[in-house]
Amino acid sequence: MDMQKQVTQALLKPEAYPEETSKIELIQTHISFVFLTKNFVYKMKKAVNFGFLDFSTLDKRHFYCVKELELNRRLCPDVYLEVVPVNKSDIIKIKGSGETVEYALKMKRLPQEKIMTLQLKENKVDKTTINTLAKIIANFHSKAQTNPEINEYGSLKIVKINWDENFDQTQKYINQTISKTDFQFIQNQINSFIECKKELFDTRIKSGKIRDCHGDMHSGNIFLTENICIFDAIEFNDRFRYSDVASDVAFLAMDLDFQEKQQLSNYFIKSYVAYSEDCDLKLVLNFYKCYRAYVRGKVISFRIDDPNVNVEEKIAAIKEAQAYFKLASEYSKNL
Repeated sequence: MDMQKQVTQALLKPEAYPEETSKIELIQTHISFVFLTKNFVYKMKKAVNFGFLDFSTLDKRHFYCVKELELNRRLCPDVYLEVVPVNKSDIIKIKGSGETVEYALKMKRLPQEKIMTLQLKENKVDKTTINTLAKIIANFHSKAQTNPEINEYGSLKIVKINWDENFDQTQKYINQTISKTDFQFIQNQINSFIECKKELFDTRIKSGKIRDCHGDMHSGNIFLTENICIFDAIEFNDRFRYSDVASDVAFLAMDLDFQEKQQLSNYFIKSYVAYSEDCDLKLVLNFYKCYRAYVRGKVISFRIDDPNVNVEEKIAAIKEAQAYFKLASEYSKNL
């Protein structure tokens, strides 16, 4: 962690980069440091271990940088460029000399104002864009890898493991970001759905709907540029990426609901079903919407415990997580 702090401080200086740049902007998530330079983005993994992901060693961070590069080239081949070493000699520099102390994923920088979340806030996303997105995603899913091993991740056994992990990891946030009443209600509704719908999950597997998906498909991971780029697919845990295609679709639909764009959300579902001919998707849609809202609430709750996040950001995280958990509760009422 001490070395990561040194590297993070060094990468805020222009001389740490192999190309000319000026001011460096740092964005943090619970698992990454993201450095924005003039023309590129460098993403460095935090040395953390949350159980469901493990970046605790340099070798593991390198492995997952390479995997992230490969997976994201499926939807953004021109944006994901290479994995680069961060070296330390008398100075710390990307592709420098001396010992390799970190790795970073180098990407082409796209205009931040084209992030879908910002475009939604400015009411610049119309049905034509949503239709194009639905077509891209349906085509991606139709070509995504599937096999008997991947199919296992659509089984009730794995689905229940995912949910049990969610509930276990949010116990500590009861009465902080989720009320005890909502926690128990969602848990009861989910367990009841899983118990009663075994045939539905089996049907999804038999119809080839369990694929190597994106895993994190929301508006914050979509650039609405001329060539739409859906980036930041999950690399750190196959269990979160191998899933029913409905889980990918539900994430973006839930995100649109969260941003009070229900009409666009409904149109996205309608368009995706038309392109994919996956009419049974709607039978599991609220289940996976609930899952996605709950996971967002959980992940944002993690920021409360992140020593790199300041007090103001933690207060904002609490409010945001509470809103996601409330939305998950609403979805669970319609299972």
